[in-house]
Amino acid sequence: MNFDFTPLWISGRTALVATIICFFLGTITAWILTLKKGKVQVIFDGLFILPMVLPPTVLGFFLLLIFGKNGPIGKLLFYLGINVIFSWPATVLAAFVVAFPLMYKTARGAFEQIDSNLLNAARTLGVSEWRIFWTITLPLAWHGIASGTVLAFTRAIGEFGATLMIAGNIPGKTQTIPIAIFFAVEGGDMNKALTWVVIIFVISLTVILVTNFWTNQKKD
Repeated sequence: MNFDFTPLWISGRTALVATIICFFLGTITAWILTLKKGKVQVIFDGLFILPMVLPPTVLGFFLLLIFGKNGPIGKLLFYLGINVIFSWPATVLAAFVVAFPLMYKTARGAFEQIDSNLLNAARTLGVSEWRIFWTITLPLAWHGIASGTVLAFTRAIGEFGATLMIAGNIPGKTQTIPIAIFFAVEGGDMNKALTWVVIIFVISLTVILVTNFWTNQKKD
């Protein structure tokens, strides 16, 4: 019996794209909110972390309301001839939503660990905030950002609930590894499910170990 590795390709591609988006948006958002103080910071911080504590099915439901044909964004996309629901982009959207809080929170924690005296000294010399970010803030926070990227990737590749709700289980199109595991178990094919479990376990562990090794090498 031939084993279909399509879910591996779909999961890898989905997690990679979602992680790239998380990396840029999460890092920039964390940096901006680190500079902001007060109620605005508290409100947005809560909104960005909220997907971390909500059940994936609840996130999937909200995404259906927003990106469905009757949703505010869904109507606009449908008018433009774009349908997100039950398509591959929907898997990326779900993976991004659940992985973003990890990237954001880790990056912000890294930014907040930086000695503010270094940043203030640069400001007194007339250095712009953008240049401070690229030459001081980002290099000093890089280890934390790298860790956040790894966490975002492993969370994205393991996403199940929200993906199933807005992307469905379409073999060769939206069937990721976690969804393949679920339906394999549901169909009584435990060997297939175990194979996918081992594969996703090895991928996640390898990514974490390689990143930890690279981080330790940089510290030395």
